[in-house]
Amino acid sequence: MKKITLPAASRLTSPNPVTLVCTLRPDGGTNLATVSWWNYLSFNPSMIAFAMAKTSYSGECVRETKEVVVTVPGAALASQAVSCGSTTGRDTDKAATFGVELTELDGCAIRVPVHSRVAIQCELKDFIEVGDHYLYICTVKNVYGDANEEALFAWNGYAEIAPAAKKV
Repeated sequence: MKKITLPAASRLTSPNPVTLVCTLRPDGGTNLATVSWWNYLSFNPSMIAFAMAKTSYSGECVRETKEVVVTVPGAALASQAVSCGSTTGRDTDKAATFGVELTELDGCAIRVPVHSRVAIQCELKDFIEVGDHYLYICTVKNVYGDANEEALFAWNGYAEIAPAAKKV
């Protein structure tokens, strides 16, 4: 083995699951942010965590509203997931701009992409500084799923987004 950088390690550990973090904007709309750094923390109580850059608009929305829905986008959203990850929601309605059709979840103000394999509705429990990111620790309120949607993954250190079956 030879010494490498952490970004190089991320290419060697591909694929990584991709999510669209859905947050409530001040105008009542939904903001979408592509995030690959997330994980299950606990099944009892049900908890997950995700990391976002400190400057992230979606992170601001989560910290303000204390609500978030973490979704695993389906294969139909591959190009939109790339676009949502390279544009700020601070001044762009990403769903409208990139043609992401949204749907409602029962009792939740945050809408989610129609083509989602999983949607995890959460309440923010805490967030902590982890270098240039914040780690958001969330309590799960509800979980929704659609096994007919094919999940997306990040490949080559997040350079490409595609389903796992397409890369085998």
